[in-house]
Amino acid sequence: MARQRILLPLRWGDMDAYRHVNNVEVLRLLEEARVRAFGTAAPDGTAPMLATGMVVAKHTVEYLLPLDYRLEPVAVDLWIGRVGGASFEVDYELVEPGAPATVYVRASTVCVAYDFGAGRPRRLDDDEKARLATLAP
Repeated sequence: MARQRILLPLRWGDMDAYRHVNNVEVLRLLEEARVRAFGTAAPDGTAPMLATGMVVAKHTVEYLLPLDYRLEPVAVDLWIGRVGGASFEVDYELVEPGAPATVYVRASTVCVAYDFGAGRPRRLDDDEKARLATLAP
């Protein structure tokens, strides 16, 4: 599976004075998609990656088109870009779910594996790298 598509509803409060979804709310949509992707257990029953510890280190966001508020959900396509020893990059496109897909936003988030007990970053283990590989292009 190279990409995962997550459909998300917009909220009335996401809209700003310019009648489109505010840039801060776009980050919230990306966060929601990331939590849904990494907050579920693996097919073999191992703990979700969110439970094993990961934090956000960096966001990069490119706003391509204004996203107007509407009742229909939007789609966030996400996949894994680079994987390092302790970090990985989640890449996204916030798109119109139908065809042809209009791309509103392209973004990436650098996530770092984290040991909350020790209060510091940790290395990704082999199981985590294998799970990330299922979302790699």
